[in-house]
Amino acid sequence: MIIYIHGFASSGFGQKAQEFKNYFKNELITPSLSTIPKLAIHTLEELIEFALGKGEKVYLIGSSLGGFYALYLANRYNLKAVLINPALNPQKTLNRFYTFGLIKNYFDGSKFEITKEQLDSLENYEVSLIQNPENILCFMKKGDEIIDYQDVVSKLESSEIVLEEGGDHTFSDINIHFLKIVDFFFK
Repeated sequence: MIIYIHGFASSGFGQKAQEFKNYFKNELITPSLSTIPKLAIHTLEELIEFALGKGEKVYLIGSSLGGFYALYLANRYNLKAVLINPALNPQKTLNRFYTFGLIKNYFDGSKFEITKEQLDSLENYEVSLIQNPENILCFMKKGDEIIDYQDVVSKLESSEIVLEEGGDHTFSDINIHFLKIVDFFFK
C-alpha cells in the first residue's frame, strides 16, 4: 500500500494527490487528513498499523507538511518515503498562517483555524536523527517560495535528494519522476 499524505490546507482530492492516484491506481490511497496534527498523525498510524498487521508493505509519499509527517512515520515504522518539497520545519513555515485567523482549504474552500497549541504540537513529530536515511528520497525545487531548499538539503544530507532549479511549491511536474519513485519503492 502507498499512502499519499497531502500538505497543509489541502486534501486527498487535490491535484497532486489525484495525479498519483491515476498513476498508481489501487496501490495508493489518498486520505483527507485533519488539520489538527495529532489527529492527522493518529489516522496515518492507524492506516500503517492496519496494513502492516495484515503483512502488507507500506510506502509513503508526502508533500509539504505531508512530507514532514512522512519523514516522522518513515522513521518510526522503518518505511520508505518520498518527500516532495517537504516542510521539515513546519512551525516556522506555518507560523506565517497563524496570525491570519481562518485559513481556506485549497480544495473545497472550507475554512478552518489553526491554533498556537496545534502549531506547537508539531514539535512532537520532529525527527532529529533519521534512523534509515536510505529509506528517504526527496524531490525539491530551488524556486519553492515557501520552503528554503537549503534547510531541506541540510536535514536530509544522508538521503537521496533530487534538487531542481526553478519551480515552485506545488512541484507541478512531479509526474516526470513517477518511474524513479517506482524504482525507489519496488526495486
